[in-house]
Amino acid sequence: MKIIGNLIWLIFGGFITAIEYLLAGIFYCITIIGIPWGLQCFKYAAVVLWPFGTELSYKPNDGCLNLLLNIVWILLGGWSICLTHIFFGILLSITIIGIPWGRQHFKLARLAILPFSYDIN
Repeated sequence: MKIIGNLIWLIFGGFITAIEYLLAGIFYCITIIGIPWGLQCFKYAAVVLWPFGTELSYKPNDGCLNLLLNIVWILLGGWSICLTHIFFGILLSITIIGIPWGRQHFKLARLAILPFSYDIN
């Protein structure tokens, strides 16, 4: 069932958001300072391609460095990827059939806004 969900996911916004993460990762890795953000983007691009079967676990109080990295991420464009997930989540949740895929977009919106605060299981 996960394979079918992931294949349908690619059609309904998964491929677009994965490309968005890849482009952001390339943009960040151009500079030496942006490499931590670029590596997170590449890691999350793989998660966005196959979200069914992956779980996110929140890491509370993981340190001030992760807080600083999250703040810079939000200021440099993480909010745009989050808005993409929210847009697709709302669009897919309009129909009853699209609710599982909309829920995946809402799950990934949390990851898109605070990428250094979550572990992928």
